[in-house]
Amino acid sequence: MRRVQNHRETRETSIEIILDLDNPVDGEVSTGIAFFDHMLTSMARHGHFGLSLTAQGDLEVDSHHTIEDTGIVLGQAFREAIGEGRGITRFSHAMVPMDEALATVAIDLGGRGYLVFRGAFSHPRVGGVEREIFEHFFYSLCVRGGITAHLSMEGKNDHHMCEALFKAFGLALGAAIRIGHDADQIPSLKGSF
Repeated sequence: MRRVQNHRETRETSIEIILDLDNPVDGEVSTGIAFFDHMLTSMARHGHFGLSLTAQGDLEVDSHHTIEDTGIVLGQAFREAIGEGRGITRFSHAMVPMDEALATVAIDLGGRGYLVFRGAFSHPRVGGVEREIFEHFFYSLCVRGGITAHLSMEGKNDHHMCEALFKAFGLALGAAIRIGHDADQIPSLKGSF
């Protein structure tokens, strides 16, 4: 069963997560940051995985700790749910247009956390959130999840670019976690990740 339930607590945040790779039920996502909740919900919906996540953070400071720690917790949950990777597709990619914006994501779930992020937002905040934290969210998720990801976005509307990016990441991740035709094999010449 590829389902994980975890809790992480620090002086800055408290996060509960349930991640189910094989049961794409719509769970509640509540971080106290409405735009970020919308992005996470979109990612899960388009990735066809179940996600319930509740985060409480020091939002009186800013959104950085809550979003960063959510990436850490989500990455750890994916790594744990994937386990040794037996049968997963491993590699995937997706392109998502949203009006004038286009996001492209390529993913490898081979256990090597790395992020390449191309593109820039034109305004200091996207959906009320500091723009630089979105790259940091994906970095935290990828490093903790053992995911190599190449993300790029272009467009004029920051909201469209960000939403297309989260949807593309969800699509690519959802395809990469799917069990393929070699369900008993680990997709690596090394025999492990």
